[in-house]
Amino acid sequence: MQQMLACNDFYNALTKHNITFFTGVPDSLLKDICAYITDHTSPDRHIIAANEGNAVALAVGSYLSMGYPGLVYMQNSGLGNAVNPLTSLADPDVYSVPLLMMIGWRGEPGGVKDEPQHVKQGKITLQLLETLGIPYSILPDEPVLALLVVQEAARVMEQLLCPYALVVRADTFQSYKLQKQVVTAYEMVREDAIKIFAEWNLNTDVIVSTTGKTSRELFEQRKQSGRMGQDFLTVGSMGHASQIALGIALARSEQQVFCLDGDGAFIMHMGALAIIGTQHVPNFKHIVINNGAHDSVGGQPTAGFEIDVPAVARACGYRYAARAETCEELVAELERLRASQGPALLEVRVNKGARPNLGRPTTSAIQNKESFMALLQEMR
Repeated sequence: MQQMLACNDFYNALTKHNITFFTGVPDSLLKDICAYITDHTSPDRHIIAANEGNAVALAVGSYLSMGYPGLVYMQNSGLGNAVNPLTSLADPDVYSVPLLMMIGWRGEPGGVKDEPQHVKQGKITLQLLETLGIPYSILPDEPVLALLVVQEAARVMEQLLCPYALVVRADTFQSYKLQKQVVTAYEMVREDAIKIFAEWNLNTDVIVSTTGKTSRELFEQRKQSGRMGQDFLTVGSMGHASQIALGIALARSEQQVFCLDGDGAFIMHMGALAIIGTQHVPNFKHIVINNGAHDSVGGQPTAGFEIDVPAVARACGYRYAARAETCEELVAELERLRASQGPALLEVRVNKGARPNLGRPTTSAIQNKESFMALLQEMR
């Protein structure tokens, strides 16, 4: 029987070494320890960041004020967002700030088969840390060895005043269920909203959907209806679906271009809205399905329900922005969205959660790209 690391043992080991500030972006491989951190850390000592680069900067700020390193958690894909502050802020050649990174190793070579966006990152995760000059250890699932690794990480950070990374394989931590659940009572879950949208949109519409369960649920709807190839199902690149859609909308003014986004992705690169708003693209339509959670990677909360998404869009230059919370409102607002001059946005508030038997796209990323481009050519 495989031995696994108890979340409380790991957490206690961190606090023993004065690592008591936590920040990051949730990852499915880290969902158990992230849930434990949420339940056992005061809100001012645990910040779920907009993106991984922000998390590094938060940990730097905490260190400057407290004198102790913080813990920054992320999926290995998030290393891309973190590279700049790691090299130009925390690095020993700049401010020399110690911080402990906990990185979920998606796409580990020889590990469990993973989604296509994780394959490349899985191959280069350790190489990237070596290139960045960040010392690292693969976190053992054997409790005594794991605690010794934490002790060694603390020693290196104290001695060298540098970041240190703990790389976490699948099934390292024992299961832990989040207790601080945000309970909502909206009429729909995300898949309900996607089903309404998929049945409503026209064959001439162009759709770009964000990474995670949004694209998986859209693919399921298309498979049932037989309308395949109409959607660009973004894998990885969290937060960038709206810019993909903008690039298409600028080139295809004769088509309505819809971006199906999520609240976590919307928040991760919110600066994209300023660019969209200044382009005055009349055919760009932005739909943000907001469930207040990083639903694809464990359900940790986002700031989605704490901000006014339509107001943010209007402040960035969107010509129309609205919200829907019921099926009836969604159908009516979709019609208004289509009739509006873009850029236009519709926030759809839903409950978090997905059915356990949700499938994954059966086409490859390359096949999706080729069929999508072929359809665009036919629309000319």
